Amino acid sequence: MIQQPKTEPRTLAQQLLQLPVMVAALGYLVDMYDLFLFSVVRVPSLQAIGTPPDRLLPDGIMLLNMQMAGMLLGGIFWGVLGDKRGRLSVLFGSILIYSLANIGNGLVTSLNQYAILRFVAGVGLAGELGAGVTLVTEVLPKQIRGYGTTIVATMGVLGAIMAYFVADWFEWRNAYFIGGGLGLMLLVLRFNILESRIFETVKERQVKRGDLLMLFTNKNRFIKYLQCILVGLPIWFAVGILVTFSPEFGQAIGLSEPVVAGRAVMLAFAGQVFGDIASGLLSQRLRSRKKAILGFILLSLIFVLIYLLAPVRDVDTFYLICVFLGFANGYWALFVTIAAELFGTNLRATVATTVPNFVRGAVIPLTSLFVLGKEYFGVLNSALAVGLLTAGLALLALYFMEETFHKDLNYTESD
Repeated sequence: MIQQPKTEPRTLAQQLLQLPVMVAALGYLVDMYDLFLFSVVRVPSLQAIGTPPDRLLPDGIMLLNMQMAGMLLGGIFWGVLGDKRGRLSVLFGSILIYSLANIGNGLVTSLNQYAILRFVAGVGLAGELGAGVTLVTEVLPKQIRGYGTTIVATMGVLGAIMAYFVADWFEWRNAYFIGGGLGLMLLVLRFNILESRIFETVKERQVKRGDLLMLFTNKNRFIKYLQCILVGLPIWFAVGILVTFSPEFGQAIGLSEPVVAGRAVMLAFAGQVFGDIASGLLSQRLRSRKKAILGFILLSLIFVLIYLLAPVRDVDTFYLICVFLGFANGYWALFVTIAAELFGTNLRATVATTVPNFVRGAVIPLTSLFVLGKEYFGVLNSALAVGLLTAGLALLALYFMEETFHKDLNYTESD
């Protein structure tokens, strides 16, 4: 009898550097590049199309809300598609749409055009992270899933940092063109990856897949879904309000020099790179998603209080606080990972894609609350109230959430 040659077990590095993980990570890099390029070029791009100085903040909020509205709708579309047709269909479609929208953003000449294209870009951006994390969690063993999703999230944050430098080196229109070109190049690489075996197995069975109503017709599933969304709120309060509108906060604090929004964004996401790495490693070390996330939510709350209440007067200290604020909110990877792990294969992409986009979309009511409160309590007190609200809701949701570190993902949700 001919003996089959023994297959050497793959090392940790070989498993983490396999093509699906790397393609998901690079996709999220391009995703985050576009998502935060707008935060960096908000002021110069609006000025270039003729926006008066007193409209920079309200028009900037409107464009941000259009982007987030697109992500809300796109999150539902791509999530359902990912469970019905497969994770790869989302990875192909989403990157094509946001790459073309990125190029279109570089061609705008009016506020209405800008608003429409930010909405379209939001729709495309909505699918990338959830589909990527879902694929990574399904192709990696449960003992190292946290490392894989940490790589994805870390590469994404590097994309945000890259947006700052590209916008600094190139005119804002060219910065959008570069993002679109990078996305189209990555699209070619995705033709070489295969669907996850877990999904292919479920696809062969007569099981409901991608049925969004299943999340709302079962009380326990709905509560789990809501918990996932609430846990992520502090991240996007910090990113979507405190960092994006840092020039306005710097003025309210009374800094000696004006804050450059692009620099604040870049530094906050430089901090988040290390936060994502630290939270992922801490989760693996503690063998617990919940304990790691708890530590980072509490740390985030501390730095929100410092950002808004510390008697800071020089801009360099303010930028340093932005770095630490970014680090404290570096649990994005864990937050999306736990959402993917909480649900069965037939709903996993739906949840992992819609949850982060509902969190991003929560910027709309959060900014509305902030703007409303600003009229009565001032910029700093209004932001403080919204920040305390998001932290309180996140801690409450996390307390009742299931631990998923050891969970086997090869299961489905029943009707």
